[in-house]
Amino acid sequence: MNINEENFLGRIRRIVWAPMDPWLFYAMLAVYIMSLFLLYSADGQEVGQLQNKTVHTVLAFILLWFVARARPQTLSALAPPVYAIGVVLLLGVEFFGVTVNGSTRWLNIGIGRIQPSEIMKIALPMMVAWYFQKYEMSLRWYHYIGALVLVMVPGALILKQPDLGTATLIMASGIFVIFFAGLPWKVIFASLIGFFAALPLLWNYGMHDYQKTRVLTLLDPTKDPLGAGYHILQSMIAIGSGGLWGKGWLNGTQTHLDYIPESTTDFIFAVYGEEFGLIGNGLLLAVYLLILGRGLYIAGKAQTLYNRTLAGALTMTFFCYAFVNMGMVSGILPVVGVPLPLVSYGGTATLSIMMILALLMGIGNQRV
Repeated sequence: MNINEENFLGRIRRIVWAPMDPWLFYAMLAVYIMSLFLLYSADGQEVGQLQNKTVHTVLAFILLWFVARARPQTLSALAPPVYAIGVVLLLGVEFFGVTVNGSTRWLNIGIGRIQPSEIMKIALPMMVAWYFQKYEMSLRWYHYIGALVLVMVPGALILKQPDLGTATLIMASGIFVIFFAGLPWKVIFASLIGFFAALPLLWNYGMHDYQKTRVLTLLDPTKDPLGAGYHILQSMIAIGSGGLWGKGWLNGTQTHLDYIPESTTDFIFAVYGEEFGLIGNGLLLAVYLLILGRGLYIAGKAQTLYNRTLAGALTMTFFCYAFVNMGMVSGILPVVGVPLPLVSYGGTATLSIMMILALLMGIGNQRV
């Protein structure tokens, strides 16, 4: 190889690598490679979902590269139209949605199905961050109320699907932006007191029967071991039977005897715990904590209000999805339809998580 070829290849490597944050990239790559082995086992050693996940990830990675190269302030101009499109799609779900397992969360667009709530994972925090950037020099108390309205509109539409878990987490992503924008602590404490005071009303008038059942099942899953508590008990058995080192790849009995529900999506962490044990769980958690730490570092170094609030909110959103999924599968949180980031099967979920990482990389690339 001559000097000109070396220089050419070097330039290509620099162009490809330039927008990538090494910490986030290698963490993402490690989780993705692990997820391929896990999905192959969870899907009964079939390659269909494995191939689809690879296609989803490659397409998402290409989009990630372009988004990571773009200036976050340039992308901020897209926040209002993307947010508006997301709200329209959620309204479309209300009238034309596809119902699966009793919930209407998907919209058929001809070439496939999309889950508009996944789009709001990105659109909502971007919109609220854009909103605070617009009024940065003249922030008043009523601007925080306006931001809360922006959060509640998609949240209410997702609640109607019904999807309490996703609605809560997506609204949390917007509330994180409000928090990082400088919401006074006294308002935070007053809001928490008001929330806990309103819990009886929420329980009696704001929750569906199946949601109440999930909460009661969390408190005592053995009360109905063959009904409402069956899935969570089987999940806990799978994780517990993994022990310290796990049963080994492809050797999970709970998985391959089909005791674990939604083993390739919401409950894939149970498959992981059974086959790779406590040590494997610890390694996955360490990678997630690395992403959390790197994201908060990027937020702390950001020079603008938009970059700081968006990076902080996206990082906490990523962490909340991981925490809630692990918590529900382990029996410490109610069961909600939340995928495990970068691991669970699902095209829209993969795309939304990759966009979170792309935006973090883009913000990390900015020095001014």
